[in-house]
Amino acid sequence: MINVTKTFFPPIEDYQRQVQRIWDNQWLTNRGALVLELEEQLKDYLSVSNILVMNNGTIPIQIALKILGNGGEIITTPFSYVATTAAIIWEHCTPVFVDIHPDYLTIDESKIEATITPKTTCILATHVFGNPCNIEAIEAIAKKHNLKVIYDAAHSFGVNYNNQSVFDYGDVSTCSFHATKLFHTGEGGAVFCKDEALRHQLFYSHNFGHNGPLEFHGLGINGKISELQGAMGLAVLPHMETILTGRKAVVDYYQAHLDFTKLKSIKIRENTQWNYSYYPVILENEAMLLEVQKALNEQGIFPRRYFYPSLNTIPYVAGASMPISERIASSVLCLPLYAGLEIKNVQKIISIINTTLC
Repeated sequence: MINVTKTFFPPIEDYQRQVQRIWDNQWLTNRGALVLELEEQLKDYLSVSNILVMNNGTIPIQIALKILGNGGEIITTPFSYVATTAAIIWEHCTPVFVDIHPDYLTIDESKIEATITPKTTCILATHVFGNPCNIEAIEAIAKKHNLKVIYDAAHSFGVNYNNQSVFDYGDVSTCSFHATKLFHTGEGGAVFCKDEALRHQLFYSHNFGHNGPLEFHGLGINGKISELQGAMGLAVLPHMETILTGRKAVVDYYQAHLDFTKLKSIKIRENTQWNYSYYPVILENEAMLLEVQKALNEQGIFPRRYFYPSLNTIPYVAGASMPISERIASSVLCLPLYAGLEIKNVQKIISIINTTLC
């Protein structure tokens, strides 16, 4: 069986060495030594000035919306994982969808201003499959209209844009460290914020509002990560070069051998150092997607319809029609991609797809 992704497991000895430290310290959670060390190593690896790791990738978005959304309208993309929209509604804000660019698959920045109203408080945009949004345009719009910018950068670990981490952009940027991501802590995530006052709010908000052990600075929830998750992150991080090199080899092979006369791949934005987080292909229509998917499934190969459906169509939103997002969502398929995927299996996947498209 070949699935769309495969979790990277570090050598068990690496993980056991980190877990032994937990037993030695007798400290399981509440920002212990391993979590603090992981944050320092990630700051160095990513070349960022700050990071706050959390227990998943959705909590940072919810906390950012709680602080910055103010119950207002949040301009966002319909082409993202459902957590992006669900977080908006969960925090009692209103999603206002803007259609996407047909090549980059990120929010179409040229359509944002038309949706701004007096109730708009934030722009929540997704760097889709690790492909950066048009950051300069979005931030110019936000500055002009006094809006906050939150980037859902769940897929963007290690991505650089204009020679700096994509996490350095926006008022808040978030990432997922879920087991399906190229860097993971089993389950986890992180938030990045350069403004010190806002970062302090994010910090106490993820720790029940604590300002020290006996005082409360404000409203908070539990977004803390455990030492066991920290141990996994510390065990995985030294292997990032192997992970990225393996993924790049698979992507390069797809790019060289798939038949692009009847499908297309995502266009990576200029000045981007990409991370090969996913490999989406866009078919001519949904019927062709289903045919390709069926042919692959019959051979024990399981790509994923990701992202599907377009979020403006989910029952609890009932948003306006987003024709480009709806078309892309109905015809995009993420092919298997992970370090360790053998080229002979990549060849098999390509052969099935090209033959089916003939």
